[in-house]
Parts: sequence; C-alpha cells; structure tokens
Amino acid sequence: MGWPLVGESLHFLWAGWKGHPEKFVLDRMAKYSSSVFRTHLVGEKAAVFGCASGNKFLFSNENKLVRVWFPSGIDRIFPSSTRSSSEEEGIKLRRMLHNFLKTEALRRYIGKMDHMAQLHFAEGWENKTQVVVLPLAKDYTFQLACRLFASVEDPQQVDRLSKPFNLLASSLFAIPIDLPGTPFNKGIKASKIVRQELVSIIKQRKIDLADGKASPTQDILSHMLLTSDENGKFMQEFDIADKILGLLIGGRDSASVACTFIVKYLAELPHIYDGVYNEQMDILKSKAPGDSLNWEDLQKMKYSWNVACEVMRLATPVTGTFREAIADFSYKGYSIPKGFKLYWSATATHKNPEIFPEPEKFDPSRFQGAGPAPYTFVPFGGGPRMCPGLEYARFEILVFMHHLVKRFKFEKVIPNDGKFVVDPMPIPAKGLPIRLFPHQN
Repeated sequence: MGWPLVGESLHFLWAGWKGHPEKFVLDRMAKYSSSVFRTHLVGEKAAVFGCASGNKFLFSNENKLVRVWFPSGIDRIFPSSTRSSSEEEGIKLRRMLHNFLKTEALRRYIGKMDHMAQLHFAEGWENKTQVVVLPLAKDYTFQLACRLFASVEDPQQVDRLSKPFNLLASSLFAIPIDLPGTPFNKGIKASKIVRQELVSIIKQRKIDLADGKASPTQDILSHMLLTSDENGKFMQEFDIADKILGLLIGGRDSASVACTFIVKYLAELPHIYDGVYNEQMDILKSKAPGDSLNWEDLQKMKYSWNVACEVMRLATPVTGTFREAIADFSYKGYSIPKGFKLYWSATATHKNPEIFPEPEKFDPSRFQGAGPAPYTFVPFGGGPRMCPGLEYARFEILVFMHHLVKRFKFEKVIPNDGKFVVDPMPIPAKGLPIRLFPHQN
C-alpha cells in the first residue's frame, strides 16, 4: 500500500514521468496477481486491473457494481459539478453529445475539417524547414474543437482560450495540494481564466440567438442553451461553461497526442510512411482538383487508420481511468469491498506480451481483418462509458494524416530521442522537432 497518506502515488506518477506508465502496473501484476492487485493511489485505497478480462468485467458492470469516479481535485477544476456530482454531470453531457457526435451527424463536418486542416498546414507548416509537432497538433485539434463545438473562429479568441490549457490539462491528475506554484494550484487558476472567457462567449450567443444571428442547431453550445431538463429547467451559464470546458479538453488533448505520435512513427519507419502515402495519393488522384475530403474518402483510409490504431496502442492517449465499487463483489477469487476505488490501465493491456506479441514492435497488421480480440485494445474505453467522441477523433486524425503526407516527408531533428513523459497524457519530452521536405508536385 506504499507510504502513509501518499501511498504509491509518487511511484505511479514517476513511471509516467519516465515514459513507461505501464511499468507500475505490469511490475505489480507480475509480483502479486495478473488479475488484480491492491494499492493506494491519489489518497484512496484502490484495486488495479490491467488485463482484458478485467476490462470486460468493469465495462460490463458499469452502474451495476462500479461507477465512474474522479479524484477529489477534479471538482476543484470543474466546480459546478459539486452542486450535484461529477457522475450526474457526465451522464447529462453524454446525452447531449449523442446527436452531435454520432457518425451520421459528423459526416456534414468533414468538409469543414478538411478546410480547417488546409488552413492549419498553410499557416503553421508550409514554407518552413523545421517545426515542433506537439504545439502544432494541439493548435489543430483545439481550433477544430472551438469551431465545431462552439463556433469560435476568431484567432484572438481561440488564442485566449488555448494559452491556459496546458496548465489546466496537466493539473487534472496532479496531487491535489492547493499551494502557490503547485501544478494543482496553477490548474485551478487556469480553469477560472478559461471559464471567464467561455461565459462571455455564452452571453454573446444568447444575444445572437435572440436576434436570429445564430442557429439553434449550429453547434453543441446552442443546443445546451436551448435544451431544458426533465423539470423544464435550463442550464446556467456557469454550468454550460464547465461542460464546454470539458469538451474542449477532450477534443484537444487525446487527438493531439495521437497526431503527434503518428508523425513520430512515420518519421522513424519509412516503410510505414510509404504505405500511408500511397493510400492517401490514391484517394487524392480519384478526386477533382479542389474537391474536399468526404465520407467515402475516409472509409478508404483503412491502412492509415490501422497505423493510427497501432500508434494509440504504443502511446495510448488516456493511460487509464478510475471507477468506484458501489457494492461488495468478488472478482477471480478476490473480494473488493464497496467504496474501494478501481483503476483500469489501458497501457498495461496494450503492452501485455500475452495479448500483443512483441509489444514494443510497430505492426499495423495487428488491426487487419477482425483486429485484436475484444477488450484488448481500449484507447477509447468501453461499455456504457466508451468515449462518445470516437468517430470525431477518427475523422480529425485521418484528415490530419491526409494533409500531412500529401505535403511532406520529414525526419526527426533529434534522431535517437525517443523519450516521452506522461503529464497526464504521453507527450514527447521535447515536443518532437522535425525537418520538413516538401513533395515536388
């Protein structure tokens, strides 16, 4: 159970800071049990699951034996959730998101994604010999999220929102010590800055809706303003700001991590790059000059998506999440009492050699045909709480890959630097600087 009060939290965080978040789990699975082991994380007694059968058990028993749980600091970052609960707020948000993030609805956004990707590469990549990928990938995914979730397009407004986001994202699973200079304290301050900006956007949207200058169906923000709950109550501005804030975090960070590591592996593995390039060029040749990407084009990007999935297996954006036992239960002979916290590790499953032979080898063929067995590849979670933005993420990642490889070949500026840290998502320690070599058309 580790040290008094802090338990094994520092060991857990240290494994991530060293770039091997799975090591904390796999080492203890080898020592104690391959099914589940007990520890003490983020101030709580916890049972840790790191295998496919554990994933299946947790996903299948959502809201029966377990429910979502967030460390206490999360409610300080998202204070409106303290008036009900993080769980209830999450359920409300998922209901609202369903109609906007289902595949049929997202198809109409592909043209906008394609247009914004063209602008992103024109402004941030073209006519440059060298770039740092991570901040550019964050710019790309954040601008898309601002545009599609809240119709925010003004570059200055986007910039005011984006600046505090790194501090905010890093604080979500920081040790909740609210003292000046700590990551947690910086995250609380950053969330207040972003929320103030969002409230001003919401106030203006109310005016625009009343004047007919905005559409009730144009984005999630309008939907939140005009939708009442079962009691006829509408959400307060502060609560809407909190939910948009959560959406922007989700819309920016996971996909930007995936895009960054896609560039890393394409730079390191020329034969993988060639496979992606040839697939994307075949799609480009089938289109008239100036035509935008569409749904049919994305459906043809099978090899590119297999590559993206292998990237997310090796550098899983969300390394794991927490649940809470809402009843006493047994799992594989072990008793887990009500109130115990549960942590399931996606990275431990993805790096398990019994599930993925030669787990450190980059092999997109793992995803051909039927792909990995159920519950073994879980970058988007599973069960009732599977990430509702899965298809949105797939679209923005594939559009990014298309515009990247059709423009450039590239190489890492620091060839042997493979170091990355988890804070709280995996990121290259130095942001991944690369040299660009434009294709000669």
